[in-house]
Amino acid sequence: MVNRPLHAVLLPQRAAGGRLLDALGAALDGSGPAILPLDPLLPRARLDKLIGALRPATLETPQGTEPLAPAGPGGQAGPGVAEDVAVVLATSGSTGRPKGAELTAAALLASARASLDRLGAAGDPARAGRWLCCLPVHHISGLGVLVRSLVTGQTPVVADRLDPDVLAQAGCAYVSLVPTQLRRLLDAGAPLEGLRAILLGGAAIPDGMPAEAAAAGPAVVISYGMTETCGGCVYDGVPLDGVRVASDQDGRIEIAGPVLFARYRLDPGATAAALREGWFVTSDLGGPGEDGRIVVRGRADDVIVTGGEKVVAAEVERVLRGCPGVRDAVVVGAPDPQWGERVTAVIVTDGLRAPSLAALREHVGARLPRYAAPRALAVVDSLPMLASGKPDRQLLKQLAAEDFRHATAGRETNWPVTRYT
Repeated sequence: MVNRPLHAVLLPQRAAGGRLLDALGAALDGSGPAILPLDPLLPRARLDKLIGALRPATLETPQGTEPLAPAGPGGQAGPGVAEDVAVVLATSGSTGRPKGAELTAAALLASARASLDRLGAAGDPARAGRWLCCLPVHHISGLGVLVRSLVTGQTPVVADRLDPDVLAQAGCAYVSLVPTQLRRLLDAGAPLEGLRAILLGGAAIPDGMPAEAAAAGPAVVISYGMTETCGGCVYDGVPLDGVRVASDQDGRIEIAGPVLFARYRLDPGATAAALREGWFVTSDLGGPGEDGRIVVRGRADDVIVTGGEKVVAAEVERVLRGCPGVRDAVVVGAPDPQWGERVTAVIVTDGLRAPSLAALREHVGARLPRYAAPRALAVVDSLPMLASGKPDRQLLKQLAAEDFRHATAGRETNWPVTRYT
């Protein structure tokens, strides 16, 4: 049944603790419309494309709320959503055709309550504590912080940026971070001892980082999930209460439980492909390990086929991060006339002498099959990142295909290529 209007919200991050939090609360309790939080930093053309695909009825900006012009076949306005849908979040809009995951109030609240329970922050008001929200609220990572805050009755502290001063002044007990943010806090000697827990996820986590942060005081909980599961649904390899995880015959992770999204807005084909008999089929490879904990090998669409062999990019990245001189790494495939795809490593050094391609190949070849060793190397000052805190793999794939030496010429970036081999 479709009878609830969809209201797009295009507000700066700092408004998340006020107007957006109120709109989210009304969406969850049914007293207001479903909301579609949008990224205020999106270029106008991309924003128009997203709005055209998801077709909200109204748009709220700092200047006020206005109805949107009718869109779609015959000039009809976009339909509403089902009564139980509280939030629609855009996913994959930065690199492909935009999709909108419809999240019900029940799923969002189930996720928040299970998360708080696992963190030991449910039930006892004294343990609830405030959350610091420093991730974009148009992503599930930031929006999830707001939902948990509503469940505990605590007003979150919302920040446009995260640095030691913001962390110290916030006085919060809990924070959700991506690895890049935590790395910067650790390097700056930020005061972490006041935190009870750091929820860490959204991207590959370098070995040793959780222990390094935990040594400063807070518990560090590694989270795995996505928009379609209302955010993290597996903590430290263990599914949250009510969540079930398996793997299909192709090795893809499947998830079931009360935290799943309802459907993709106006896209029954994509919905049918993703939801199978109550299970969400993810784009990740992995599943329960020998000890029962969930192991994520990498993304199925990041598998590189080189010389007829399949290489999981995330597995090579984990090995590269353990190589002396490597601080961070992303591995992508580039077209190659001989190998089909060329395994290309893009690394950030630790400030010391950067390792050579031969050294990287030797390091990887000693730990993984020899065909997984990189055949090309780009050394950069920093990795290009998306707003979600994840590396911009699509851009790196494009640059690798074009040849980094020429593809970056004349580009205005803060991550120049210092060497390409």
